[in-house]
Amino acid sequence: MKKKTIAVLFGGQSSEHVVSCMSAANIVAQIDRNKYELLLIGITEEGRWLKADSPEDIQNGSWKESRIEAAILPDATKKSVLIKDGDSWQEISVDVAFPVLHGLYGEDGTIQGLLELAQIPYVGCGVLASAVSMDKLYTKIIVDALGIRQAAYEPVFRGQLSEMDQVVERVESRFSYPVFIKPSNAGSSKGVTKAENREALIAGLEEAARHDRKILVEEAIVGREVECAVFGGGAEPVAASGVGEILAAADFYDFDSKYYNAESKTVTDPELPGNASEIISKNAAAIFKAVDGYGLARVDFFVKQDGEVVFNEINTMPGFTAISMYPILWEARGIDKKTLVNRLIDHGLSRGKQ
Repeated sequence: MKKKTIAVLFGGQSSEHVVSCMSAANIVAQIDRNKYELLLIGITEEGRWLKADSPEDIQNGSWKESRIEAAILPDATKKSVLIKDGDSWQEISVDVAFPVLHGLYGEDGTIQGLLELAQIPYVGCGVLASAVSMDKLYTKIIVDALGIRQAAYEPVFRGQLSEMDQVVERVESRFSYPVFIKPSNAGSSKGVTKAENREALIAGLEEAARHDRKILVEEAIVGREVECAVFGGGAEPVAASGVGEILAAADFYDFDSKYYNAESKTVTDPELPGNASEIISKNAAAIFKAVDGYGLARVDFFVKQDGEVVFNEINTMPGFTAISMYPILWEARGIDKKTLVNRLIDHGLSRGKQ
């Protein structure tokens, strides 16, 4: 049987570039090489597209020294990647793409739009789901319509910060401290701060504005941080995993706590008050369907001491590193990483047939 060609895209221009490379290295190691030929395409932080020679190139970072350029052709009749090596050009037909890209210019619908133009099947959520899930403000608008409890929020736009006193007055008239400040479009907690007072609020708004023009100020929810993995969509029923809990080393689960602090731990199937676990799984699936999700997502919640469940955010291309919760949650359900990755690829291949 002729092998299919899978284009794995990684890196990217977002603040989650390093995490994407870590995720891609783990995913590539699980792809069935009897079924697929690998075409590895790394995107530098500056936005250059380069062909990587081997999975080892991703792990050691040497792919960034490649002189071989790569580009997805938007021509739907070709369904190909154009490879440029010096003065030599080659078109490689692609059967499916796996955009292992987190954050802006990867998880936000942009790459998905390019793949739709090229009519190349791909793993994961489509343009709409990717865009609205990446944008925390619009996710909240959708979740409000579902009637699912989430943190109260106040939107702030970068242009409004020139009148900082008015912004601060608006926030303080609505919330007591502490509050969380988040860029609307950023992942892995990049640019997220916790403010205990006015001075910290101003600093947090300025920090968030460096990451996005839209900012959310949210009420602080005191509770346990938990996550739920979702798979399915299209003809495949949406399935939600069990619950995983984050035991963060820091005051809150920031970027460094997620990826660089060995004291942060993850626990599967924690004991939660009341029927919180069932509510989390139900709400995770409902939110995934509401954003028109396809393939995979990780949905994050808080569980308060009294058992109340509060939605936090949804990630449509969750991390796939050695410590990431998405694959860990499915492993706890008896689905190992290799099986999971290849199911995701099969599901991506079937998207055009549903």
